Amino acid sequence: MTKYRREPMPPLFVHLIEYTLIVLGSFFVAVAFNVFLLPHEIASGGVAGISTITKSVFGWEPSIVQWALNIPLFIAGVVLLGKNFGLKSLFGTVVLPFFVFLTRDWTTATPDDPLLGAIFGGMGVGVGLGIVFRGRASTGGIDLAAQIFHKYLPLPLGICLALFDGMIVTTAAIVFSVEQGLYALIGLFITSRTIDFVQVGLNTSKNVLIITNQVEKVRQILLQDIDRGVTVLNATGGYTDEERKILMCVVAQNEFSKLTKIVRRVDSDAFVVAMNATEVLGEGFKAH
Repeated sequence: MTKYRREPMPPLFVHLIEYTLIVLGSFFVAVAFNVFLLPHEIASGGVAGISTITKSVFGWEPSIVQWALNIPLFIAGVVLLGKNFGLKSLFGTVVLPFFVFLTRDWTTATPDDPLLGAIFGGMGVGVGLGIVFRGRASTGGIDLAAQIFHKYLPLPLGICLALFDGMIVTTAAIVFSVEQGLYALIGLFITSRTIDFVQVGLNTSKNVLIITNQVEKVRQILLQDIDRGVTVLNATGGYTDEERKILMCVVAQNEFSKLTKIVRRVDSDAFVVAMNATEVLGEGFKAH
């Protein structure tokens, strides 16, 4: 069977796609913020959450607050972290508040149900951020602040980010109500899950490890009948202390049942371990 290598896209076209994703993702985030979250005063973390609180307390325009926080944080990230965050991240930092400003007068879609606002607002923000991340950029904000704290404090990055978002949600509970703080937690959780979904998608595969006494027969079947590549791993039995080989093969979901039936037919005593594999890149799966 002849296989053809996919030609890489021209760099200019790649950049055009990435900037388009940043614009599209930022628009989704802005709409979700103005249509679902802000009308119900749901401050589900991040700079957007801060702007929700300042809008209620001081009456400040959220887009202006987001610009006022995002741009200095971006500059601080470049200076303190010594990283080149790139023009795409700077673009995302600027364009998101711009869309928040443009959509500030849009009517809320859930005027009488803050729970729906938290759910769909969290989903909308997650979809938007996931699209921006696919454009290999970010919208700045609290993520940069967490990275700065992570560099100068002996705390994991995830803990630093959780602390910042936790403080924002706690402030929302104090300023608004405990109920509003709980809605913010719901929105924050749904956002994180939705980002994972957008990044990974539904293309879940199976990473299969096979321990068998019929290594060569099983290997040939995987190569010929399943038409999947196989990696042979050298291992040592923990109980027997014997040297043996383990076959590793990544297959699509709909191929897993066929694989197990074939392996069972060749070696009924084979030990098979299957794990979910997401974002599988390479020949036979998703292109890089």
